[in-house]
Amino acid sequence: MAPSPPDAARLPPGTTLSHYRIVEALGAGGMGVVYRAVDERLNRNVAIKVIGQHVADSDQRRRFLKEARSASSFAHPNIVTIHEVDTDGAVDFIVMELVDGRSLDKRVAAGPVSLDDAIAHAEQIASALAAAEAAGVVHRDIKPANIVVTESGHVKLLDFGIAKQLARPTAADAATLTVQDPTLPGVVMG
Repeated sequence: MAPSPPDAARLPPGTTLSHYRIVEALGAGGMGVVYRAVDERLNRNVAIKVIGQHVADSDQRRRFLKEARSASSFAHPNIVTIHEVDTDGAVDFIVMELVDGRSLDKRVAAGPVSLDDAIAHAEQIASALAAAEAAGVVHRDIKPANIVVTESGHVKLLDFGIAKQLARPTAADAATLTVQDPTLPGVVMG
């Protein structure tokens, strides 16, 4: 097993984090770098998001871990699957499903998208957002770069880095809300 590098933003191919071998960098964002890697235990390709050393303070690390919890708190076919969160030495990382495709911004830049494809993409994105909202998660960073479209047209929503976990009302809260006077200011009807 290769030692963990001092700068997680520059993991060369062949570097090993836990039982994951880095193959190549796929992209970088505000929180860190995403790599293609091989899970050597299960012999499968995965994506690994590594927190950058420039954001490795305790608040940023907490936010990074919150991303994994938010995205893994529910399952949906249009939301990337989180496999695990781990630390190797001083390197924190999220292991997720590798989605082979292009981000929607790159897809649109490559040429016109048919109306049928645009509608199909929008329906899948809306379905993912509805599932997240039903689980009490607001993504808060919906943009074409955070949406990947596969060759078959399947859409996956990525990057829950600034998602907000909402307090979910309990059955007692719902009962309390139903007995309130509907004419009170601030009460929404319908």
